[in-house]
Amino acid sequence: MLKICQFGAGRIGKIHADNIARNPRTKLVAVVDVHRAAAEELAAQHGAVVGDGLAALDGVDAVVIASSTDTHADLIEATAKAGKAIFCEKPIDLDSARVQGCLDIVAQAGVPLALGFNRRFDPSFEAAQAGIAEGRIGKVELVSITSRDPSPPPASYIRVSGGLFRDMMIHDLDMARWLLGEEPVELYATASNLVDPAIGAEGDVDTAVVTLKTAGGAIAQISNSRRAAYGYDQRVEAFGAKGMLRVENRTPTTVEFSGADGVVSDKPLHFFLERYADAYRRELDDFIDAVLDGRPPRAGGEDGRRALLLADAAWESVKTGAPVRLSR
Repeated sequence: MLKICQFGAGRIGKIHADNIARNPRTKLVAVVDVHRAAAEELAAQHGAVVGDGLAALDGVDAVVIASSTDTHADLIEATAKAGKAIFCEKPIDLDSARVQGCLDIVAQAGVPLALGFNRRFDPSFEAAQAGIAEGRIGKVELVSITSRDPSPPPASYIRVSGGLFRDMMIHDLDMARWLLGEEPVELYATASNLVDPAIGAEGDVDTAVVTLKTAGGAIAQISNSRRAAYGYDQRVEAFGAKGMLRVENRTPTTVEFSGADGVVSDKPLHFFLERYADAYRRELDDFIDAVLDGRPPRAGGEDGRRALLLADAAWESVKTGAPVRLSR
């Protein structure tokens, strides 16, 4: 039985707490949040106590970090030094140098660190990646990733999130690495502010396309927008000499009406909480199994570092208008 302390009792924290409760190998024993009322409510729901900062680490085996981004690196370092296994929502930090320093401390402590790249655990994406690894489409030549939110976040969120590339597209950059099967060596990005002027006023963009190229010549293209009138748009296509693997949007039902005026089906699921419910459960299950079975988590700190470096390169490419050569 893995005893877990969770930092963060907000929207994502509630999801993780529910998934901890569903797993027979774990027990949520403490919840920590700067908003004590939120911590009290979540703790009461799951039979846990409200923890007092880092003192809550006493008597637990692992932590789940679902607090604000600016707390992640400090909490990772403190919990690693305390010898606890760590699951952390992305990103580790918005500064790549700080991320590297954090990973060095984790390595010195010898504790497992899993990062919340939940899309790797979506059953459909996972099946597509397995098909690529098995050679069903031959050598990967082209990967296309579409990720569009139903509506833009408020400007106050943009101010602290790190922007489109570090907050939103970082998931897709990780997916591109995962599906390509080799590291990109070149990146080109172009972006605009087309959705919400308030986002542009914060110095960010809301519409972007990034192209990645590997040393072997494979190409991945990522399309992001902060607005899609029809819902949460999440599609992937991988193409090779022997064929193609494609993952389409998930809808509430598969019912389709055909009539004289056309064919109508449900819109995609509205947002990430619904679309990736299975993925959130399965990523936490993987972390728990990794800790208890003594194996590395399937998405770790180094994956987070590399995705952040790609996000930084994308912003550099937008600012310079030129491709960026990538180093390790």
